[in-house]
Amino acid sequence: MRLARPLAAGTAVTALVLALGACGSGADGGDGDATIKIAYQKFGNFTQADELFKDVKAEYEKANPDVTIELVPIEASQNDYFTKLALMNRAPATAPDLMYEDTFMIKSDVEAGYLLPMDDYLADWEDWGQFVDQAKQAGLGDDGKTYGVPMGTDTRGLWFNKDVLAKAGLPDDWAPKSWDELLEAARAIKKAEPDVIPLNVYSGKPMGEGSTMQGFEMLLYGTGGTLYDTDSKKWVVGSQEFVDSLDFIKTIYTEGLAPTPQQALDPNVGNTVSAEWLPKGKLGISLDGSWMPGTWLEEGTAPWPEWTDVMGTAAMPTQEGQAPGAVSMSGGWTMAIGAGSKNPDVAFDVLTHSLDKENSLRFAIDNSQIAVRTDVAEEPSYSEANPTVPFFSDLVGVTNFRPATSDYAQVSNAIQVAMESVMTGQQSPEEAAAVYDKAVVAQVGEENTTNG
Repeated sequence: MRLARPLAAGTAVTALVLALGACGSGADGGDGDATIKIAYQKFGNFTQADELFKDVKAEYEKANPDVTIELVPIEASQNDYFTKLALMNRAPATAPDLMYEDTFMIKSDVEAGYLLPMDDYLADWEDWGQFVDQAKQAGLGDDGKTYGVPMGTDTRGLWFNKDVLAKAGLPDDWAPKSWDELLEAARAIKKAEPDVIPLNVYSGKPMGEGSTMQGFEMLLYGTGGTLYDTDSKKWVVGSQEFVDSLDFIKTIYTEGLAPTPQQALDPNVGNTVSAEWLPKGKLGISLDGSWMPGTWLEEGTAPWPEWTDVMGTAAMPTQEGQAPGAVSMSGGWTMAIGAGSKNPDVAFDVLTHSLDKENSLRFAIDNSQIAVRTDVAEEPSYSEANPTVPFFSDLVGVTNFRPATSDYAQVSNAIQVAMESVMTGQQSPEEAAAVYDKAVVAQVGEENTTNG
C-alpha cells in the first residue's frame, strides 16, 4: 500500500516548489512543440505506475515526434503524495498536465480548481464504453462532470499465511464469521508463536488513508454503522458503532495481537507487511487489499513464487456475523487532466494511450487491480495471472465506498487521529470518539451533522 507521514512544513515545502518549478511548465516548448507533464506516485513496492508511464513516454514520443512527455515521479507515501501534488497544482509553473489521482481526492481537487472536466473529450472516445458504470461514477465531481478516468479498482479482505495458521491449529480454509472468531484466531497465533505478529490492521496518521479505509472503515461498515448519512447528506456523530470500531483497535493493541505501536506508526509498514512479514512468516493475518500480489509477482518488487501456495484469503466478517456476513471497501485511482494544461487536447490523447486496452490490461495484471474495462476483465491472461482475482472480485457484492464529498479528506484525518490516540493508549475509545465528533462539527458545521 502507498501510505505516509504528513509533509514537513517550511523549508522542505519551499524547496519542493522551487525544484518542481525547475522541471518545466508543461506549456509549449521553446520550438512550439507540446510538452506534457505527468505527475504520479512512486513509493516503496509501488513502482507499477512508474513502469507504465515510462513505456507510454517511449511509445507516444516515437509515434508523435512533436510531443515531449515529462515524467514527474513523486517518491512519497500517500499523505505526502497528496500534499506534494497539491503544491504542484497551486502554481502554473509546476502544475501537471496529467496526474495520478485517487478517487477520494477528486471532489476536493475539483473544488480547489485543479482538474479539467473531460466529458466533451470522452463523448468522442469509443473506448469509454468499455469502462464499467460503477467505476465511472468514482471520477465524477459534485457537478456531475467527469474529472478522472479509472485505472482500476480494488476490494479489501483478510490475507493469511497458511503455515502460521497451521501452527496455531487453524485450517487452510479458515474463514472467521465474526470479530470474535477473528480475535480468537489472533490469540491462538500469539499462544502458538509468541514471536509472530498475529494480526495487522493499519492504524494511525503515518498510514494516512490506508488507516482510515483498510483499517477503520472496514470495521465501522462491519458494525452496520456509517460515516455519512446519504439521505440527509450529513456526517454521523455520537455513534456507538464508531466507539465499537475503536474498541476493536484497543483490543488488538492492548492484548499484543497487533504490531507494536512503533512498528505500526512507521510510514513504510505497508511495504514491510507485503515484502517481509508475510513472506517470511512473521505475520499471521493482515487486513489488506486485493493489490497485494502485485508485490509478489515475477515483475514485482519482492517476487515470491510460493505465495499462491502459502497465502490464503478470507472475507472480513461483520461484527456479529450479521447480514450480509462480510464487508469490504473499494477505492481506486484515475488519470486526470490538470485544469491549467496548455495542451489539454494532447494531454487527453496521451491519457487515452495510457489507458487503452493493452496498457489497462498490463496495469491491472502488474498492480493486481480489479479490472474496470470489460474487455480487460474478459482477457484470459488477466485471470490467469492472479488466482485471487475471483475472490476479490466477488467482494464487490458486499463492498462500500467512501463518502463522495469534498470534505472527506478532513474527516479522514480526524479518524486517523482517533485511531492513533487509542492504539497508543492516550485515550479510551469513548474519549477518542468524542474528540472526533468535535473535530467533525468544527470542520463541516453542526448543521451538517446528525447523531448516530
